[in-house]
Amino acid sequence: MSIEFLLTSLIIVASPGTGVIYTLGAGLSRGARASIIAAFACTLGIIPHMAAAITGLAAVLHTSAVAFETLKYLGVAYLLYMAWNTLKEKGGLSIDEDAAPRSTARTITSGILINILNPKLSIFFFAFLPQFVSTTEPHALSKMLELSGVFMLMTFIVFAIYGVFAASVRSHIVSRPKVLTWMRRSFAAAFVMLGAKLALADR
Repeated sequence: MSIEFLLTSLIIVASPGTGVIYTLGAGLSRGARASIIAAFACTLGIIPHMAAAITGLAAVLHTSAVAFETLKYLGVAYLLYMAWNTLKEKGGLSIDEDAAPRSTARTITSGILINILNPKLSIFFFAFLPQFVSTTEPHALSKMLELSGVFMLMTFIVFAIYGVFAASVRSHIVSRPKVLTWMRRSFAAAFVMLGAKLALADR
């Protein structure tokens, strides 16, 4: 496995995106355990995109305007829903010291949906993975599965680090109402901006 693949994957995974924002929010609102569950959920959400890329289904999204636009706007709608819930303090990103525990199932479902409803991920992996598999590779499928597994492991580890760090400073945030309000608005704004970015995305 090349160092280029590892470095490129690390840069991609560590770059702020919907998964990172969701995991940070989980750590701040619910603590370290919730952030790790969120990181795991976001990692699971990558699987359909990698499977699509490996099997060639990503090419359908790339060539079919209807399929791409449908999935894209479902993703935009879900990001806006997350933003609204954050502002209203009813979602998984509400930061409240006395908040009732959020079910593991809900945390996982939200994390998976955040990544599943982003068609750019399928196209990204469709373009990304083949670059690190030689055309002369006798076991190309196995190699792509191996690379996918490493990418997912890195995603989980990096997201978990983000989340646990957020959880470690949680006590310093929940005791400050003004900081809480700023954090809620910042997370909501981040989801709106990510939704706008996805809405403007081309195939």
